[in-house]
Amino acid sequence: MIGTHDSLHADPSPCPPGVCTCGRERLPDAPGADLRILCLTRQEEKRLLERLENLVDLADLEHMQRRMFEQLGIRLEIAPSFNEVRSMRGFAIRIDELPGLCRKTRQSIPAAIRRSLEKCPEIAYRLLDAHDLLRDA
Repeated sequence: MIGTHDSLHADPSPCPPGVCTCGRERLPDAPGADLRILCLTRQEEKRLLERLENLVDLADLEHMQRRMFEQLGIRLEIAPSFNEVRSMRGFAIRIDELPGLCRKTRQSIPAAIRRSLEKCPEIAYRLLDAHDLLRDA
């Protein structure tokens, strides 16, 4: 499990003022705000990044994408970039803007996924195949 409601207020030290623009401290008071992201404490973030670094196949990556949205409201899209994919950096990994999601976390998630793709290139090949880029190979 990525995050639990028991850990909702378990992160006692928010981002330093002026360093991050996540707006996490204002989120509980915002009308109609999606509060799922508040479940992502520093401890849960570490668990999430570790899990993303150790993906086993494309189905596992897709499962994590679904779970991240269901539990945290994070929309994650991964696709080959418009240029050639010569390395794992050739994949466009995009996370939608989400109030309460720290800028640092938005950078850490794609980095963890890229490390996983480097460890298990089969995932990258399946991603390329899913986008019909290897149909002639």
